[in-house]
Amino acid sequence: MNYCCCITISTLNLFLITFAPHSTQAGESTTKPNEQRGTLLNWASTGTGGPDLNAPLITDRPDFTEASVTVGRGITQIELGYTYIDSGDNDLHSLGEVLLRYGILADWLELRLGFLPIVENGKSGFSDLYLGFKIALTPQQGLLPEMAIIAQSFAPTGSQNFRSNDWQPGLNWIYAWQINHFISTAGSTQINRRFDNVANNFSELAQSWTVSFSLTEKVGFYSEWFALIPLSDSDSQNQHYLNGGFTYLINKNLQADIRAGWGLNENAQNFFAGAGLSIRFQ
Repeated sequence: MNYCCCITISTLNLFLITFAPHSTQAGESTTKPNEQRGTLLNWASTGTGGPDLNAPLITDRPDFTEASVTVGRGITQIELGYTYIDSGDNDLHSLGEVLLRYGILADWLELRLGFLPIVENGKSGFSDLYLGFKIALTPQQGLLPEMAIIAQSFAPTGSQNFRSNDWQPGLNWIYAWQINHFISTAGSTQINRRFDNVANNFSELAQSWTVSFSLTEKVGFYSEWFALIPLSDSDSQNQHYLNGGFTYLINKNLQADIRAGWGLNENAQNFFAGAGLSIRFQ
């Protein structure tokens, strides 16, 4: 099994696939009749939130914190990207960063599939397959947040140099607030199974917080902190990062993004930068 500095390949996959700055419209919702509700639960008896297909798409990239809404029943959204990581000893390139999101059964349920073509130190291959289901839990109501949860796992299906030892399941809880038309904020708390560099499994906490700004109708900006924190004995160490980036809305179903970030402690990667494109098919 191959490793990139202190990050295992599986953690790196999560780092890249969920590195999704999102649309700065995170937290927006629309009221629907109960039979077409966009969230599984409600804070009150009225208002159901969920995806608004008349509004611009809301993406899971480019920040680490996922979007708190699903794409909508029958909707396909494909998010693609490239990331360069400087770890000090190694340079890594992630090409494609494919995340397929598809709404199934109801507006509040989303199937997620992802994989990463990787080039590291002259070796190339594919990451483990990422599998997940996102459930939109609640719309925002006043100070009560819009929330979602993702049940996810990496399957040990990658190329020999980038394959993990076993399945690595986890849960990701997302909570978001639309403050006004200019600013929104969100956080996420994840717990995932990981393997260290001697193949011992352990639990890892991933915590993030992001603030997004709508600079114009088409241009958004975000700033974010996130951390990867082992919760049990392992050779891995805490890693803290600060990153930011811009999104550009080409049309309501097409968005481009760029991002860059830095490690805040000696265990983290030195620097990363990337760009991406997200497409919604209605």
